[in-house]
Amino acid sequence: MNCVACNEPMVVLELQEVEIDHCLACGGIWLDAGEIELLVDSKLEAGRLLEELSERRNRQPGKRKCPICLKKMEIIMIGPKDKVQIDHCRKNHGLWFDRGELETVLKIFDTDDHSAVHGLLKSMFGK
Repeated sequence: MNCVACNEPMVVLELQEVEIDHCLACGGIWLDAGEIELLVDSKLEAGRLLEELSERRNRQPGKRKCPICLKKMEIIMIGPKDKVQIDHCRKNHGLWFDRGELETVLKIFDTDDHSAVHGLLKSMFGK
């Protein structure tokens, strides 16, 4: 799969038994549908995240194309005060995170900064 942002080939990494597509060139991450919920440790927080994604507040047309269906994605603002802007496939194939956005989303929706996922992200991406 090529990167949504810079079109470079992506590598597949395993994070907590979830395969993520990572671009070594720009640092972006593609998560297939359902994978982000698996990364959030707390069921309650995962439910909050799903609610935010399904509400799709402040969505707007994006310019990037989904690597699965090749249709233009939409931009969704999520988190307190719409802190993070992510790209979402309109056909629900997945989510695109620019460098650092996945970690920010996980910090918002997984309040345990010492969770295994946070540790792995820090070790993998130097955050």
